[in-house]
Amino acid sequence: MNAILNVIWLLLAGIWLALAYVVAGVICMVLIVTIPFGIASFRIAGYALWPFGRTVVDKPTAGAWSTVGNVIWLLVAGIWLAVGHVLTAIPLFVSIIGIPLGIANLKMIPISLLPLGKQIVPVRGPYPPAGYPPVGYAYPPR
Repeated sequence: MNAILNVIWLLLAGIWLALAYVVAGVICMVLIVTIPFGIASFRIAGYALWPFGRTVVDKPTAGAWSTVGNVIWLLVAGIWLAVGHVLTAIPLFVSIIGIPLGIANLKMIPISLLPLGKQIVPVRGPYPPAGYPPVGYAYPPR
């Protein structure tokens, strides 16, 4: 199901959103100081292309500089990218097929606003999404 949703997402919203993140990343790569923002933007561009089956978690090694960088990112690019997510989500909610895509689009707003100190991981990877049992928890057999 994730593959089908990802292909539909790619055609309806993913290409345009990823392109916006790539443009923001290229602009950020111009100055040496903003290279971490560009790297984060390119990482999110990959997530915007193929979001289903992956999730965003807090990076355990993120420090105070991530917070400072997130404030700068929020003012320079984050708000505009979040507006792009909202504007892309509105037409997706028009059709029944687009409703899950619109919801996924709105779920990407937090990482578009505050990308530093975050990690994009597979849903069934070593880092469980928020609200799930911690790593090492013995899941009951299926």
